[in-house]
Amino acid sequence: MNEQNPRTYSSKVVDGYDRAPSRAMLRAVGFKDDDFEKPQIGICSTWSDLTPCNMHINELAECSAEGARKAGGKPVTFGTITVSDGISMGTLGMRYSLVSREVIADSVETVVGGEGFDGLVAIGGCDKNMPGCLIGMARLNRPSVFVYGGSILPGLHKDKPVDIVSVFEAVGQRAQDLIDDAQLKEVEECAIPGAGSCGGMYTANTMACAIEALGMSLPNSSGQLAVSKDKRNDSERAGAAVLELLKKNIRPLDIMTRKAFENAITVVIALGGSTNAVLHLLAMAHAANVPLTLEDFTEIGKRTPVLCDLKPSGKYSMAHFSRIGGVTPLMKRLLDAGLLHGDCMTVTGKTLAENLADTQDYGTDQDVVYPLDKPLKEDSHLRILYGNLAPTGACAKISGKEGLQFIGKAIVFESEEHALKGILDKSVQSGHVIVVRNEGPVGGPGMREMLGPTSAVMGRGLGKDVALITDGRFSGGSHGFVVGHITPEAAVGGPIGIIRNGDTITIDAVKNEINVEIPEAEYEARLKAFTPPAAKEKRGVLAKYAAAVSSASEGAVTDKYL
Repeated sequence: MNEQNPRTYSSKVVDGYDRAPSRAMLRAVGFKDDDFEKPQIGICSTWSDLTPCNMHINELAECSAEGARKAGGKPVTFGTITVSDGISMGTLGMRYSLVSREVIADSVETVVGGEGFDGLVAIGGCDKNMPGCLIGMARLNRPSVFVYGGSILPGLHKDKPVDIVSVFEAVGQRAQDLIDDAQLKEVEECAIPGAGSCGGMYTANTMACAIEALGMSLPNSSGQLAVSKDKRNDSERAGAAVLELLKKNIRPLDIMTRKAFENAITVVIALGGSTNAVLHLLAMAHAANVPLTLEDFTEIGKRTPVLCDLKPSGKYSMAHFSRIGGVTPLMKRLLDAGLLHGDCMTVTGKTLAENLADTQDYGTDQDVVYPLDKPLKEDSHLRILYGNLAPTGACAKISGKEGLQFIGKAIVFESEEHALKGILDKSVQSGHVIVVRNEGPVGGPGMREMLGPTSAVMGRGLGKDVALITDGRFSGGSHGFVVGHITPEAAVGGPIGIIRNGDTITIDAVKNEINVEIPEAEYEARLKAFTPPAAKEKRGVLAKYAAAVSSASEGAVTDKYL
């Protein structure tokens, strides 16, 4: 990489007699004379005390600022938003969750671009923080490092580990009268013991690992617990790393290449990661001008096994995974097997292969990560399905434990709330395919996650007896026979909108198909007669989002058609 002026952007803001007003403003926030000669490093903090995922991030931001300061930069800390999926789940507030990804990306771009920062450290916790920050980094293309806020420790209930998904599933058990209110409260009180993101291989941990595999985090950033000395050190080292990237002129688009995205997809599959990774990686690739489609997940999935026995489908938490070494030994295994591109540049200034050269394998006394020759599943759990119900694609997370095919009768609900009520009041019975529509990016608007309904299904003990399909999406904590991201969505005239109660629906995770079994003439007649519901929101951020957002099959981005 060619070296360049490390003050390319800040010099335009503070150099010269005509920039005296800018310097005057900056003196008020603590700048001294020599600070104007230093590269300015934005430290983007997603801190808030509205969620345990982010409640500690202000401390990590201070560590990153100190790292940048020691390395010769001038750190400037600013904030952006977060929306807690775990709190808003199952309410209309959840419509803002995916929207927050776009707000975060826009705010990162706006502040860094507006203030002339030369480099960036962004620290994220809850799910949408991570892709939001990466989208902003890609748009700006200034030397940047992402820091994951870290995973939470599991709670303990009757000597068994519990987490947020345990609470959602306990709600389903309460509805089935398998537990009472006091027992539900016991789980509620101990499931979330402190700071950190939700503790399974749910969306936050999935995306943290994907970003590390992409090369945009320092090695093992994804594998450190939120409350740990390692995480504070990771944050400080990130601040220093940006100064090195500035010296070497290594930018996000030098790192976020096609090969790097292939690495990220491979690692997500090996981990058994969240379906949301499909949505977010497509969006991040779009921001980086990298061609990436649903078909890439299928092709990479054919050669990539599932190796990690992690929640929600498996038995171990991120804390267990962290204890045995995190994602770096997994990447070394995949690299040695020829499944990763080792020549990809990373934020260390070294290639992925160079970063992993001295990585030790997991010890023999563990059953969290399986060997490549004895995988949990020989190919991907992320299935991209097509058919007359999803002409432009849908995404399923099928571990194989649920079976590989489901045929059932549709029971249709026009929203998540109605579906949850139908599950809890026992309208939903064995053999049903629960259809939840009008929950896509446009129809929601905002593409809510269905953790409430899927957890209620599991809590009722119907995990292998019903399926659930939706034009919305799923929490990384969802498991069971579930298919989301059905496109086109109902709100834009998609065929999920024409399903009727009692229709036979076939889901096949071997052929990768999803179909409603009605005669073609009837199918065409229903489509012709179908009028999508009117827009739910007329003003505000949700209305703007619905007007701008692309299909889930394209990452649900808001600048696709500009």
